[in-house]
Amino acid sequence: MAKACKTKELNGRQYRCFFELTLQVMGGKWKPIILYHLSEARVLRFSELRRGMPGVTERMLTRQLRELEADGLVHRTVYREVPPRVEYGLTELGAGLVPILDQLRQWGEVYEDRMGGARLHMGEGFEPRSGERETAVGA
Repeated sequence: MAKACKTKELNGRQYRCFFELTLQVMGGKWKPIILYHLSEARVLRFSELRRGMPGVTERMLTRQLRELEADGLVHRTVYREVPPRVEYGLTELGAGLVPILDQLRQWGEVYEDRMGGARLHMGEGFEPRSGERETAVGA
């Protein structure tokens, strides 16, 4: 039986272990996807993030970006132009999650293969497989 740890609190979050804290900071449906897109592109505008995540509402994306910024994982740069331009990128702390995000992506690829989805979802318009990613990025 696992031993229950005492509750800690940090920035209004209560947690018992570091794993729980990590999931509270970067977990949920949209945050890992936002972090993954930023890790791939380095810097993205709000509209570019939204296009890459068609299922997210503008309100939810704004909320998740604000939370990631408050947690120190994402930085927001506002350019004083007309129309105003806002770009998002990973902080050094946020970049520390990139190896974890890459491992999650790799696990998803293996899972898709094992469940038979790979043969159904190959070709143009789909995310490239690991071997195809390197040639697509280098092209």
